[in-house]
Amino acid sequence: MGHQPRIVLGVCGGIAAYKSADLCRRLVEAGARVAPVMTEDAHRFLGEVTLSALATEPVRTSLWDEREPIPHTRLGQWADLVLIAPATARLIGAYAGGLSHDLLTATLLATRAPVLVCPAMHEEMWEHPAVQDNVALLRSRGVEVVDPATGRLAGGDVGTGRLADLPDIVSAVFEALSAGKGAVERDLAGQRLVVTAGGTREPLDPVRFLGNRSSGKQGHALADEAAARGAHVTLVTTAGRAAAAGVRVVDVETAEEMEQAVLSLAGDADVVVMAAAVADFRPKAPADRKLKRSEGVPEILLEPTPDILAALGEHKGPDQLLVGFAAETPAASDDMRREALAKLRRKRLDLVVANDVLAPGAGFGHDTNVVLLIDANGAERAVPLMDKREVARVVIDTVVEMRSRRGGGADPDPVTEPGTEPVTEQGVEEVPRKGRHQ
Repeated sequence: MGHQPRIVLGVCGGIAAYKSADLCRRLVEAGARVAPVMTEDAHRFLGEVTLSALATEPVRTSLWDEREPIPHTRLGQWADLVLIAPATARLIGAYAGGLSHDLLTATLLATRAPVLVCPAMHEEMWEHPAVQDNVALLRSRGVEVVDPATGRLAGGDVGTGRLADLPDIVSAVFEALSAGKGAVERDLAGQRLVVTAGGTREPLDPVRFLGNRSSGKQGHALADEAAARGAHVTLVTTAGRAAAAGVRVVDVETAEEMEQAVLSLAGDADVVVMAAAVADFRPKAPADRKLKRSEGVPEILLEPTPDILAALGEHKGPDQLLVGFAAETPAASDDMRREALAKLRRKRLDLVVANDVLAPGAGFGHDTNVVLLIDANGAERAVPLMDKREVARVVIDTVVEMRSRRGGGADPDPVTEPGTEPVTEQGVEEVPRKGRHQ
């Protein structure tokens, strides 16, 4: 098992503090050890017991804890990363000014670990010159700042200032750890990966298209995870989302555009991961002008789109590993497994990742997912509801294991997580919710 990153999670007194509980849970499920530090005002928004139940370490609140004469120094030395989420204007100002009036600010001054600050406040406060100057000063000192998002704020206003989306914060955490003393194992260093993401759009006319509900979150999480572990990643995506530093992004829209991009890149890839939801059909003759209601209901003829995954399987190199995704809507409990196995064999895949898009909290648009991994030997790995970045970690772990065994000349053994033995009645391994972080 690799090193478990140690994260000090600072929680300040802002309304977004309620999100810190979910953030803590996500980090623990990723395999991190999390030590929460709450400011006095944070208790007005979030109960200490809540964080204590979710974290791996006890919540700390005071510089004067008799159990630890110098808690800020101990925490600062213990941490692989200090994460402040949410960070208020007061905390940002105190940190920029070198003030240490409580345990959290003292810990920030006592650590040499990377620091990640996630501001959350009302738009007027965020845009105030003093706050912007303090943020710029922290950045100049090497502090990583995850800018707030735009959306609904406290009091019903809409603007910039809400805490960044939790999946984006989790991704930023592991990117920062990849360069620090809590670094993830760079077990894909030198490997070339092509990853696809998002749902394709097939034009009906200049303003309409046939599409699907895929957000691209899972594919982007896979690209970010692979990059954090040292791979050279090219992401072919329809999602229009930002990717991690170092990921080369190729934007496409239609199945044909994705086919051209992927096939041109796949020949040089060690691993191809087809996570995109590629349309199966497209209009045969898209209109060259907007279709009008007044002209009646048009007859639209459909034709099959290119089967990119089948083409990749047909031309796969002897040392290349091909991973496909299967989004299913099973009517019976075993339907998804049966459909996934059929797809794996029909498309000549090395690994298929299947998910029920109708399952609660899983599939298109969600930040979480539930998947079933099946490799070409029939070995299975069931992944319970997890953040999509953590699902990506399980998939990439499996890819690394398969490539390692293949490098040894054979791949006879089932996919097995060292140290975890539980197996369901059907013989499917259950991935523990508190998984490793390599």
